[in-house]
Amino acid sequence: FGIASDETFVITTTNRKEITEDNFSELVHDGVTLYLLQSVDQMLLLATKERIDFLPHYDTLVKSGMYEYYASEGQNPLPFALAELIDNSLSATSQNTGIRSIQIKLLFDDSQGKPAVAVIDNGSGMTSKQLNNWAVYRLSKFTRQGDFESDHSGYVRPLPVPRSLNSDISYFGVGGKQAVFFVGQSARMISKPAASQDVHELVLSKEDF
Repeated sequence: FGIASDETFVITTTNRKEITEDNFSELVHDGVTLYLLQSVDQMLLLATKERIDFLPHYDTLVKSGMYEYYASEGQNPLPFALAELIDNSLSATSQNTGIRSIQIKLLFDDSQGKPAVAVIDNGSGMTSKQLNNWAVYRLSKFTRQGDFESDHSGYVRPLPVPRSLNSDISYFGVGGKQAVFFVGQSARMISKPAASQDVHELVLSKEDF
């Protein structure tokens, strides 16, 4: 890497979590992106990019009939799709100590590009690893296990309280990716983890799928 013998450096995850002798063994997954920096808080000179490759989760097959179920019951799936998008914000803001802010905007200004549905919140933010996990089709927060940087690792369903408060509304929903592609043709998620200075952006399009 061109590091001089008298230089100091750190290795971190994309969430600026320093890799040490104590937590090195936790890096059990192939493909974890790491930064080689002069310090944990070093400013990145350029935006970094990584392509996400994955095999579809088995739930793609076993739960692929959800839309047919809604159609057979004569229900409009649009509210379920919007509920999925809101659920991400409910989950992100569930630990807020102050005000929980969730906004839904319908954008039709041609100067800003194609029409869009924007869901904006003041939640904890997602790391690049968590955005990667979200991108994996039908990998729900109930089946993610052992992720080095996942808030949903070892998820336990909360005590019975209104589902609108505990971000559990997607348990019977259609899945975030299905919801996005039911409403539109692409998704862009922009997130800044509360403990990080970096902003992470994920772009998915139906064309890429």
